[in-house]
Amino acid sequence: MMTWNFWAGAAFVTGVAVCGLVWLTGKPANLDVLEQPACGSLVSTADMQVSRAAHTATALPDGRVLVVGGFSEEEESPNGAEMYDPHRRKFFPMAPMVTPRHSHTVTLLPDGKVLIAGGYGKGSVMLAAAELYDPATNSFVQTGSLAAPRANHVAVLLHNGKVLLTGGEGPGWAMHSSAEVYDPATGKFSPTGSMTTARGGHVAVRLQDGRVLVVGGHNGRRGNLTILASAEIFDPATGVFSRTGDMSVRRHKHDGVLLGDGQVLVTGGSDEHDDRGVYNSTELFNPKTGRFVAGPVMKVGRYKHAGSSLLLPSGLVLIAGGAPQAETYDAVNRKFVLVSGEARLAGHFSAVALLRSGGVLITGGYGNDTGPRSSAWLYLP
Repeated sequence: MMTWNFWAGAAFVTGVAVCGLVWLTGKPANLDVLEQPACGSLVSTADMQVSRAAHTATALPDGRVLVVGGFSEEEESPNGAEMYDPHRRKFFPMAPMVTPRHSHTVTLLPDGKVLIAGGYGKGSVMLAAAELYDPATNSFVQTGSLAAPRANHVAVLLHNGKVLLTGGEGPGWAMHSSAEVYDPATGKFSPTGSMTTARGGHVAVRLQDGRVLVVGGHNGRRGNLTILASAEIFDPATGVFSRTGDMSVRRHKHDGVLLGDGQVLVTGGSDEHDDRGVYNSTELFNPKTGRFVAGPVMKVGRYKHAGSSLLLPSGLVLIAGGAPQAETYDAVNRKFVLVSGEARLAGHFSAVALLRSGGVLITGGYGNDTGPRSSAWLYLP
């Protein structure tokens, strides 16, 4: 967001510029909102070394981006890792991971190492194995194992430097209600309080006060699938989950992002009809009231985009996954605007990382009539 001063007819006026609009202040009564080009654009960058979906992308302290795991056309063949250099705008192969995987979690730890936990290994085996990437040695090393194998779970860095992991799918496709905490000081996982509801396909967002909001998802499978509108909050001080207000819409395979004002924006997802039940709706969670209220409608429906929404340095939110086109959200004016550019994203199960430049790297995924892709794109603010 920025302030503009300019002439409008015979009058000098001031306006606040946001993506897509300039809102005029102190303007003559006959002037209205002026349309402006959308902020930012989407361009293609070099392809990854291999095709990936359900992988992860992590911005490292030195500005590089670590891309880990994922599956290709052969779903049971998880890929290894590679590194993106933003200066050369290229991907480079890396030494092998300890355990290739997809549908895992990654967490950047305070010491600059990256925790990689769970997911599916070869043969669709659910993993309890975890490892660390150390940028100082450019290598992967094994760390303690999860208390329970889990995939499609969520992980959140807590204020104390530990990592909370919740839910996901376990052996026999049963959904976990259990949660555990990883302590980087000991390299071990230990159980904490369980969620009030077993769930996978959910999202978790750390609130400004350090608590963690867990929202939506599903339990059961196929004919027994139940989509959840419920939400709960984890308190690290007590290790206890407690219910909070429900969303107005049942949703899974959605995304959530913390806004600058402390609220949480929940976007898209779908119902039990999957691609025939995709939402363009959003909701806003207010931690002060513990309630969700309806948010503005997105420009396009999107799902399978967890982890692909980022709060940008400008205060805008980039929603980069789940559809062929990205869009931005301006929380001040409650407006969504499509990002310009001819590049067409894969959309589903892509991975994103915020660059030091304020831009965003968007990698892989499938959709838009394609399987998993090696393509990558840059959002340029």
